[in-house]
Amino acid sequence: MTLHADPMTAQISLKDQADRLFRRKRLTSLAIPLVVLAYLVYAFFAFDVPGLIDRADPENGRTLVRDSYSYKTHVTRDNRSGAVSVAIEGERKGAYPEGTSPDWVALGSGSDPVTTITLDGGGVVTFGPDQISYDIPGYGLVTARPGRTGANASFPEGPLPEWINASKNRVAITTDEARLSITRNKTELFRYSLGWELFFFTLDSPYHGMSAGDLASRAVNGEAGEIFHDFWTNAMWRHGEVAWALFETVLMAFLGTFGAAIVALPLAFLAARNFTPLTLVRQLARRLFDLFRGVDALIWTIVLARAFGPGPLTGALAILVTDTGSFGKMFSEALENVDGKQIEGLQSVGAKPVQRYRFGVIPQVTPVLLSQMLYFFESNTRSATVIGAITGGGIGLLLTQAMITQKDWEEVTYYIVLVVLLVFVMDWFSGWLRRKLIKGDAGGH
Repeated sequence: MTLHADPMTAQISLKDQADRLFRRKRLTSLAIPLVVLAYLVYAFFAFDVPGLIDRADPENGRTLVRDSYSYKTHVTRDNRSGAVSVAIEGERKGAYPEGTSPDWVALGSGSDPVTTITLDGGGVVTFGPDQISYDIPGYGLVTARPGRTGANASFPEGPLPEWINASKNRVAITTDEARLSITRNKTELFRYSLGWELFFFTLDSPYHGMSAGDLASRAVNGEAGEIFHDFWTNAMWRHGEVAWALFETVLMAFLGTFGAAIVALPLAFLAARNFTPLTLVRQLARRLFDLFRGVDALIWTIVLARAFGPGPLTGALAILVTDTGSFGKMFSEALENVDGKQIEGLQSVGAKPVQRYRFGVIPQVTPVLLSQMLYFFESNTRSATVIGAITGGGIGLLLTQAMITQKDWEEVTYYIVLVVLLVFVMDWFSGWLRRKLIKGDAGGH
């Protein structure tokens, strides 16, 4: 007896399956965005984004940005002795010689002890023997008599504007033309100017303030060595030290990258299936690579710094250890994909195992190995900056020191620009070298 399925029943069954499939797809397409949205909401509160927004200070952000592309001239008065000094960025290395000042600062003398500071926006600040004043255009005159009882400031009638922060012991006034800070012991005015002052020559250099044409003329007349010396030994910007720090950064990346390649290549043969038939040896080699690359380079940096002390060599070792694991995995995979016919051909003519590896294996994997090594070298140049901040070497150390001061942001910008330019150069160099060694073409676009 033969049973025949009801066509109508089969059709309904297929329709039910299709409906269930479409419902599942619709639910999935709806559930995924909801899950993502729920995660974003969770992250928003887990990372305390509302608190971060509440604590954010736009004025601090503006000050940081302004510090990155300009410089400050500090006019400082010791309220106890009355002495007034002028310095670039408030540093002794950038201090004006006693009795000298910029054109907009008129220093007081014995007969007239009042120092008058004329600002670009029309404001006038005076440092008198007993009183500090700031005549602010559009607002009025602010005066202060700093002493043991505090700043003792007086303001025009009405509520204080947001750009004035006043308490008993401190008054801070921030306008578009300057910042004035008054405490019982010190009064300091900060005036911003565009550019990086003293970048080429410090105030004590005979070449400070000279135009490019004058410098070129003196260089042609035999002063090129003295001009370069004053620039290279600049006490504020330390160009010589910065250049050496950049060299240390590149050296860390070079030693770590190519040292890792030298260590990883013979170990990669132990991890390759077609060269090491013993499973135990092969698995041990692969787990060793997993250990090396499973721990981040920064962790290795801290561990090695504890063992060997700070320094560029420690940074190079941290890169070497991490990249040994990465190179070992990539090299072993490249070895497993070599063409066995070339090795068999060499074996048939009596080549020894070392010769078979040298002439039958290495030429096949060299392009892949070089490409990976050059890419890692380029990447490690960036990583060496962060590692140097931990180990105390390279441009990373100078960058960290400038950030710690919370005031040398123009130097931070300088170092970041140098790091970016260094990455550009390394990118171009690695690309050129890759074409030269792998394709035999030094040109290219």
